[in-house]
Amino acid sequence: MGWALEPRGVMAGCEGWMTAGILQVWEPERMRVVHWEHSSTLSHQTGGSGSQGPEQQLVPSADPTALFAGAGRQPSQFPPLPWAGWVARAVHHDGQLFVLGGCGGSGRALGAAEVLDLQAQCWTALPPLPTPRAGAATLAVGKQILAVGGVDASQSPLASVEIYHVDEGRWEKKAALAQPSMGIAAVQRDGAVYVLGGMGADTSPQALVRVYEPAKDHWQPLPSMPTPCYGASAFLQGNKIFVLGGRQGKLPVTAFEAFDLETKSWTRYPSVPSRRAFASCAMADSIFFSLGGLQQPGPHNFYSRPHFVNTVEMFDPVQGAWCKPSRAIRMREKRADFVAGCLGGYVVAMGGLGNQSCPLDSVEGFSLTRRRWELLPPMPTGRCSCSSCPAPDLLFVIGGVDQGPSGAVEALCLRDAP
Repeated sequence: MGWALEPRGVMAGCEGWMTAGILQVWEPERMRVVHWEHSSTLSHQTGGSGSQGPEQQLVPSADPTALFAGAGRQPSQFPPLPWAGWVARAVHHDGQLFVLGGCGGSGRALGAAEVLDLQAQCWTALPPLPTPRAGAATLAVGKQILAVGGVDASQSPLASVEIYHVDEGRWEKKAALAQPSMGIAAVQRDGAVYVLGGMGADTSPQALVRVYEPAKDHWQPLPSMPTPCYGASAFLQGNKIFVLGGRQGKLPVTAFEAFDLETKSWTRYPSVPSRRAFASCAMADSIFFSLGGLQQPGPHNFYSRPHFVNTVEMFDPVQGAWCKPSRAIRMREKRADFVAGCLGGYVVAMGGLGNQSCPLDSVEGFSLTRRRWELLPPMPTGRCSCSSCPAPDLLFVIGGVDQGPSGAVEALCLRDAP
């Protein structure tokens, strides 16, 4: 294992968009191509008719150091997102990355909307959101992009729902939620959109569960969650929606519950063993992961104040229990407010806040086969409070906070080498 320069021919076997420049490749047993791809090397178009900058092409070279160093040239720089901010929301659809809203430097919600074409390597400005919003639930259903809830420019929760018609290039307002809500968890199955929990204008956590069918433009209430919360993670597995984490005010929620879409009933599972704020969750190979976070002080804690942790807790539905915590499976880095996801046989933890004086750029992956954490290439831009979006062979990290609001859009790539 070790860092290696990209040899000639390997890059040609990797699908996706790439540019000549500095590439760092981590090759466990020389079987995998791992690198970061930057939106900062993408051109930009406005309304589909703007000028397009020169594209950087991958130039094979017999001398691998030339490719590693960008053949002695600085790659042309194109702007990442036209705005810098956090809690923008992104969704991947048919080779395109849609990025909607978010908070700008003033902290006010934005109506901006952009789409990145992964093959054409350019950004295009979309018509703005009818309602500026941040932290909305966003999903792709067919050829429509939904934006549900979130907060408006006055930081009040929203009930409005808006749909972008990809083929028609326009927004349309749809049936609103019964109650304004931010911090919604959402999944879609067979064209139906399920939204769970949230926080209302009174700042109280909600237990509401609603289903939306775009063809009928109607919200139908479903049995409420046993534990009200907002900012939870929702995972669809078979005919069940699992809800993990979230908060009630300043308190992290340890409840772990599942809604059966066939019986329309809830099941409570054993709670997350430790109470941690700003932890991240993921699901891979039917195993649920609760990672890192900020440990809250308590009677059994050695520390007298909140502190960052590298805790890893895993739940196996077959066994119906959380695996006993082990030092052997702790993350390498203590972190909170970071991106977690699944990519290429790894559960990945990226960026966040730790014991350093600035946001982390470190990235590590838990190998599902080797059952251990391994170092992966660091993010080009260390950040916390990022949004993320999976795409084929890629995991995007969007916006967030560095020393201030960030417009960086970067993607981690893990692919089997030919």
